[in-house]
Amino acid sequence: MASDSTNKKWPEFGPRLLQHFTFDPEYRNLNNGSFGSFPRHIQEERRYHQDRENARPDDFIRYDVPRKLDGARAAVADLLKVHADTVVFEPNATNAANTILRNLMWDDDGKDEILYFNSVYGSNGKTIDYLVDTHAGKLASREIAITYPCEDEEIVAVFKAAVQQSRAEGKRPKICLYDAVSSLPGVRFPFEELTKACREEGIISLLDGAQGIGMIDFDLGALDPDFFLTNCHKWLHVPRGCAVLYVPLRNQHLITSTTPTSHGYVPKTNKRFNPLPKSYKSAFIANFDFTGTTDRSTFLCVPSAIAWRRDILGGEERIMEYTQTLAQEGGKKAAEILGTEVLENRSGSMTKCSMTNVALPLKFVTTATAVGGGTAGFSEGSENQELEIPIEDVSDAREWMMRALISDYNTYVVVYTYNNRFWVRISAQVYLDIGDFEWAGQILLELSKRVAKGEYKK
Repeated sequence: MASDSTNKKWPEFGPRLLQHFTFDPEYRNLNNGSFGSFPRHIQEERRYHQDRENARPDDFIRYDVPRKLDGARAAVADLLKVHADTVVFEPNATNAANTILRNLMWDDDGKDEILYFNSVYGSNGKTIDYLVDTHAGKLASREIAITYPCEDEEIVAVFKAAVQQSRAEGKRPKICLYDAVSSLPGVRFPFEELTKACREEGIISLLDGAQGIGMIDFDLGALDPDFFLTNCHKWLHVPRGCAVLYVPLRNQHLITSTTPTSHGYVPKTNKRFNPLPKSYKSAFIANFDFTGTTDRSTFLCVPSAIAWRRDILGGEERIMEYTQTLAQEGGKKAAEILGTEVLENRSGSMTKCSMTNVALPLKFVTTATAVGGGTAGFSEGSENQELEIPIEDVSDAREWMMRALISDYNTYVVVYTYNNRFWVRISAQVYLDIGDFEWAGQILLELSKRVAKGEYKK
């Protein structure tokens, strides 16, 4: 997706763009991947819609919103390269995933299985657990284990092996849930190859692109997954919460209810009164036009957010090139300062996104090393010090670090454990530059030293 004009002088990315956002001047936002960020201009757009709703509630909610939603769907469909009648809005990706999984029907013979990877987002994993728990004996799940760093072809291979194993055990692998970019670790998944593999195996593909639109380019028309969902409020500069659910025409008959069920549902057993204006849209689209008195002003901001990124920042291609490059180079710089590494495979495919995962220089040990009469793993004055933490304290130290990042450093990054060590996930954004990653490396090194000294115990 190229910029609209090759002659226009676009603004320089980095801290100069902070003028467009409403961050606390003392706060450095390094965690866009969790809750996203949106500019002042789009915030004003949202308030405009909210004011319109409050001024004329029935007129706006009953008549204006469905019409405006059509324009918003058309704008995001164009970005995803699909027809507008295949996309609807949801409050967030969790809602969208629940809508899909709770609408699917499971066979009474008890052979159906939901496949997913061990990198699954927590709420999606729990949704699968809930379905298995509430369909006792009728539904099962199968976790596909991967260990990073690994190559894309290895992930596809273990998927195919899991399908074969499921069938060998007399099960029916019905649907596979997989990421575009996983959350923890925050790495790009080989979703294109997995979508193709699902099609070849006759398995329903559910692509979780919660970390997706605005960060990586999607051509859903060419990719053709059975279901797709993505959060607009993470990387597309849309206010929270706003997600898109994509269902191709061939599968729309499977999605009979929104979550929660509302006036758009067409019962098979009763004919009930619908208090909303008559709709001439497809049953699928009409179903999602109204799901109760939720704040849909965020959905209506999508066209303005796309236009802001195009007209002010230079378009999707320019934005993605900058944030992905910054994440890759910034991650290396932070790792260099910390004396550690970035989570990456040999082919470099894992870091083709706008987040980076950097290891902290803290070694987990079974017994704390005594230094200077104390229980700490850090020696002052050592150039290449080895920082240690008792393995039984890992959980407490992790919680302390994330709180300390906010209270002591006015920032936040996700600290998590993977492969028996601490990692942090840092997000790149248009208002950050390499200096922010250098700063992150320095404060994370200081924080690691504080942990090694046992400050988290105080």
